[in-house]
Amino acid sequence: MLRDGFALTFAGEPAPFRRVAEGVLRAELGAAGVRERLERDLDDAVEFALGAFSEFTVHPDVPDGVHRLAAEGFALVALTNGSAAECEGLLERAGLRSRFGHVLSVQDAGPWKPHPDAYAHALSVCGLAADESLLAAVHPWDVDGAARAGLRTAWVDRAGAPYPSTHRGPDLVVPGVDALADTLAGTSPTLS
Repeated sequence: MLRDGFALTFAGEPAPFRRVAEGVLRAELGAAGVRERLERDLDDAVEFALGAFSEFTVHPDVPDGVHRLAAEGFALVALTNGSAAECEGLLERAGLRSRFGHVLSVQDAGPWKPHPDAYAHALSVCGLAADESLLAAVHPWDVDGAARAGLRTAWVDRAGAPYPSTHRGPDLVVPGVDALADTLAGTSPTLS
């Protein structure tokens, strides 16, 4: 799904996350050998899978880390390739929505992350310069994109995996958002 979203962005015609996800699910679930194993018809199976997005939960390290970062004075912003509404729902379910000043979607920016315009859009909405901002992400492609856009970066590496050598390296590597809060505690919220 990310592959197709990135490809559409690269081709100059990004599509909404849900539309890309639906297309990929239809292709994968409708493939020979898969469709026959479905317990429901294809349309219902696609809707069922898409509905799972509204049931996601945050990782256990996130709530404590987010609360501590906010208490330290860091302005928190969520930037998603998905819909802002689904991201807001995730944060609401976790009791974290009030800690985020903005929940942004690339749908308002045009191209998907890791395109530089996605990060530029978020910076513009927030009135921030790239060098006074830090993107924390679990995806190396997102860390790389943010670094190329001039942001500082933190890779949340919960699995202890090696970072891809083809990507721009992160400024920080942490095993969770709680560890990011530990690392940034006592530093300037503007990261200057």
